[in-house]
Amino acid sequence: MPHSDLSSEEIAQRGKALYQQRLRTQVETADNIGKIIAIDLDTGDYAIDQDLLLACNRLKATHPNAITWAERVGYDAVYAIGGTLVRTRAVQCL
Repeated sequence: MPHSDLSSEEIAQRGKALYQQRLRTQVETADNIGKIIAIDLDTGDYAIDQDLLLACNRLKATHPNAITWAERVGYDAVYAIGGTLVRTRAVQCL
């Protein structure tokens, strides 16, 4: 799917949905909380790193044409400008 086919809003919707529905329970571990996850919206593959650019570069190394969405694992935003990041509700393991 070419990048031009999706608006910024569609990329955000798909990225958030993919994270919440398929990846959140897998990646929200004690080791990953606070790290950045970069997700390929076409394949669902992802890379996790402490740094946004490193996570995106690692994902692009294996998926050069990826439509990428990034989140901070366990938080409501990647960065906070003039405020604080808010921790999302923890995933409960059954």
